[in-house]
Amino acid sequence: MSRGLCPRVNGCGSAWILSALVFALSVMDADAYSCHEVRTAFQLRQVGPPQRVPETPGRDVDLMICKHQGPSCCTRKMEESYQVAVKRETLHNIQSYSYELEHLISGHADAFQDMFQYLLSFSQGHLSSLLEGTYSSLSRQALPHVNQLFSSLSLYIRGANVSAEASIHQFYNSLFPLAYTRLINPGLEGGSEMDDCLRMIRQDVNPFGPHPGVMAKELAGALGAGRRLGLALEEGLEVMNATEHVSMSKECVKGLVKMVYCSHCRGLTLIKPCVGYCLNVMRGCLASMSELDQPWRRYTSLLEQLTHTMAGHHSLELALLGVRGYVNEALLYAQLHGPLITATVDKVCGLSTGEPTNMPPTSPEVTTSTSTVTPSSPPPSAASSQRLPEQWLGQLAHLRSSFPLKPSKNNKHSLRTLSREFLMYLQRYKSFFAALPDMLCEGENVVEDSMCWSGDEVVESYAGRVVGNGLHAQRQNPEVKVRSPNPTLAEVKERLELFNQETQDMFPQLGQTETWDELGSGETEEGSTTDCDDEDGCQASGDGQDQTSHPDASSEGNSIGRQPGRDRPHENPSKPPSVKVIGGSQSDSWPRPWSLALLFAALCLQWTLY
Repeated sequence: MSRGLCPRVNGCGSAWILSALVFALSVMDADAYSCHEVRTAFQLRQVGPPQRVPETPGRDVDLMICKHQGPSCCTRKMEESYQVAVKRETLHNIQSYSYELEHLISGHADAFQDMFQYLLSFSQGHLSSLLEGTYSSLSRQALPHVNQLFSSLSLYIRGANVSAEASIHQFYNSLFPLAYTRLINPGLEGGSEMDDCLRMIRQDVNPFGPHPGVMAKELAGALGAGRRLGLALEEGLEVMNATEHVSMSKECVKGLVKMVYCSHCRGLTLIKPCVGYCLNVMRGCLASMSELDQPWRRYTSLLEQLTHTMAGHHSLELALLGVRGYVNEALLYAQLHGPLITATVDKVCGLSTGEPTNMPPTSPEVTTSTSTVTPSSPPPSAASSQRLPEQWLGQLAHLRSSFPLKPSKNNKHSLRTLSREFLMYLQRYKSFFAALPDMLCEGENVVEDSMCWSGDEVVESYAGRVVGNGLHAQRQNPEVKVRSPNPTLAEVKERLELFNQETQDMFPQLGQTETWDELGSGETEEGSTTDCDDEDGCQASGDGQDQTSHPDASSEGNSIGRQPGRDRPHENPSKPPSVKVIGGSQSDSWPRPWSLALLFAALCLQWTLY
């Protein structure tokens, strides 16, 4: 009987041992696949509350994205948290790469505007000093018009709906009544009707000669490039803002979750995606953004060309520096042609402008580079204290020395230096939108060799086809389906293309500008100058006294005039002719040696013929 019981006992013992073994193995298996590491990563990456992560993997979990056969540490709630987290992380990564570009654009937009306003302020002070020192009889009434002119130019260069040429002609319209009653006919009593008539007929009478038109053309060209550059930088900021807050499609978010977090569901929190796999996902997600590549390249090229047009040869700086010279030449022109202007005004406005009795008539002889005329009234220099030219140059030296034309060792913040710095940084971002997916798939985010995550399993290398950038290439993308372009980015692209076309139409000469290496001479890498010619208007060395010549200082004070043989207005509009009052600087009135030689040769020829 006992023997009969033993087989039963042994059979029951064997079943019990087998059951215990299976239970132990199941416990060991559960310990090996616990979700502790998943919960830690879920908490550290701030995906959501850690309570959403189960303690142990579960089976038959109803997942929408991270589906696979076998136990999983993920739930539907976790997938929802993963979608929110992956969108946040991807946008943060995009912003981290675009931040420097956005900072470059916004910082230089402010820097350029500050430089523009500084140059305008200097030019305004330069012109005001001319009126106060040389044309004191009209300076008090003219200064408000000077302020209005530069206020309009400031608004224009900031992008306001203001015309630079109209503002300049309006300034000369307002200046004509003052010049007529205080310079051409000093002592003449004016009135509102007379002033209105003079303002209306100014462009027909042309009392200031070609100088208003030349000044308007030069300033409009130089300021126009600066204005368009400012508007272009604002457009670039709008593009960057739109791309930083772009929405992601559902297919993109699913692809990102599958790439970044689906490996966590299997407890593989440290595995990283394969490079090719990451490129496919990112290029699919950023397909609409990559469509901005060609317009953006064209945009950066236009930025470069606008900067060349504005800062090359110090165009903007010299144009603003020349305002004083143009106004001075215009007022001298009006005095030289006083009788003709008076006669024309008499006919048009019906004004009697006989010579006033309270001022004795004076008729100093005035010499220009082409003819000698006698005005009906003395130029402002004749009524002044007869300062010597050297004294005038010394008085203006502190103004000219502070004007940042060519950078010196002590001044590396000129417009040209600022432009060079801007273009140097801009070169790095010409292909920003095409390179962005690659930048997001480099470094510690991916694995190029060895074991990596392919979206479904751990592999030695990604076997799928890696597609290119753009919407068209995504038709073959095995990871992310791109059904339609992003409407916001499509609008941004269209607006950027339109801006590029408008800029090209406004400045058809863009693309024909010389490169920086061909502009100027003597520029060193440190921004200092080794050679400085007089025509560039750069700072003088030594004691700081300005020894250079410029049209704005060519006929101020005692009418410091050009010497015979200098360029005439129609030959070089940027340098209007100066007027020389005989009796000014003795050295300037002497003929040049070559003119004496020609005169002597002509006399010899005449003697030989006879």
